[in-house]
Amino acid sequence: MTSPPYSGLFTRVEREPASREPLTGLRLDDGSGAPGTGLTPAEARPLLYDRSASAARRDALWHQIAALAREDTDGNGWRLAAVWLALPGLRRHAFAIVDRFGADRDDVEAEMLTAYLEALPSIEPHTPDPGSVLLRSACTRAWNTARQARPERTVEDIQNTVDSRRDRGALWQAEFDGIDRPDGLAATLRITVPAGRTEGLRLGALAGEWGLTGQIAGACRFQRGRRVGTLSLRPRSRG
Repeated sequence: MTSPPYSGLFTRVEREPASREPLTGLRLDDGSGAPGTGLTPAEARPLLYDRSASAARRDALWHQIAALAREDTDGNGWRLAAVWLALPGLRRHAFAIVDRFGADRDDVEAEMLTAYLEALPSIEPHTPDPGSVLLRSACTRAWNTARQARPERTVEDIQNTVDSRRDRGALWQAEFDGIDRPDGLAATLRITVPAGRTEGLRLGALAGEWGLTGQIAGACRFQRGRRVGTLSLRPRSRG
């Protein structure tokens, strides 16, 4: 069984112009000052991202797109077309943000398109590199939002993690209660050391740290299966 194809915001915007009549208003500026050749949005989009084309020509197209979208006060379709024309530049960054932060794809795409539409009115006839201004505004907003809303990740023992952070710098107390035998540890030993020094140490390493190797070795000579003592570790305040 295959998963249904993703149908997010970008995908829906991508499909929308196909159901509409081609918009007019764009012209290819050849720099001569004469009226250029008319272009449909579908013809213009490859030119916007063609690095081999003249930068001035690309800038002229972006200026026209911003102006047509700004004049779209009666829903003639140019605001949607302006979004559609930006999709190739936005989609690559959306994938990178989702992959980097594990963000929800719908949220990333919505944030991008909102920022892009907000930036469109700021593009004036003489704004330098208008395409970069528009795309950078949208991508920067989405990157910052995803970074601030990075999902929390669980750990194996969340309570222990919380306690260790709260009690960082506290002391750990080790206790060894021996049984009352002549050749055993008869008295209770209590050792208090900084938590960072003892965390992760096994019983043998702890015994060596405090010179108890001989006593522990002697206790281990008893019959297998009989308890010779207990060892417990617990946080202890400095007070």
